[in-house]
Amino acid sequence: MLLITTQVKYRGPRPPTPHYPLKFEITFCVRGVVSPLLANLFLHYALDAWMRRELRSVRFCRYADDGVIHCKSEVQARLVLRKLGVRLRECGLELHPEKTRIVYCQDVNRRAVHPTIHFTFLGYTFRPRKAVDKYGRVYVNFSPGVSREALRTMRQTVRGWHIQLMCDKELSDLSNRFGPVLRGWANYYGRFYPTALKPLWRQVNDYLVRWMQRKYKARARGITRAARALGRLAESAPNSFVHWERGFIPVAR
Repeated sequence: MLLITTQVKYRGPRPPTPHYPLKFEITFCVRGVVSPLLANLFLHYALDAWMRRELRSVRFCRYADDGVIHCKSEVQARLVLRKLGVRLRECGLELHPEKTRIVYCQDVNRRAVHPTIHFTFLGYTFRPRKAVDKYGRVYVNFSPGVSREALRTMRQTVRGWHIQLMCDKELSDLSNRFGPVLRGWANYYGRFYPTALKPLWRQVNDYLVRWMQRKYKARARGITRAARALGRLAESAPNSFVHWERGFIPVAR
């Protein structure tokens, strides 16, 4: 199976023609409150409806101006890519030259060599990954997992919270303040290949250990003692954070 990942790139203003009577009405709404709605409506009729009508043999998924098209062969993928480019030019749009590419979904059953075997869509990176079947056998599967960019953004957000400096807060206060955000990330990015979130959970635990050191200096002196104390706390109150519920308990290292 081959995928075409693409992003629509808007051209500059062009003279009005009978085929584009709403061109300037949409152009003047750029960066306005309703511009995303108008752009989505335009792409729905210009692209989505056309795909269902003219390319019924492929599967198409679009979110805003990003999209993925599932094809059965490279020949079909190149044909779809050519037709898609023609259609977008007719609508005054063009494919993004750098973000539009054909991706080969390499796994245990598809072992051909291709220059591009991964892509990112909606914060997930789709690529070959190790998996285990119900019999315990390891194989390669083409599956999604949190992307490096999304993981980097989440870790930077956690760093900006400065949890280790909140010595005046109790664990319940930290849980009420940051728990919903962490649960939202876990529910979205942990839906597929949840172990890819390990670096994030490890970082949160590290900051909580440093918070424990500052708050309970007598009982949690040193990183090892603080990690063990936090581990006992996590086992007694696992519902405080979503990653504790899922087994990522702080341990002494």
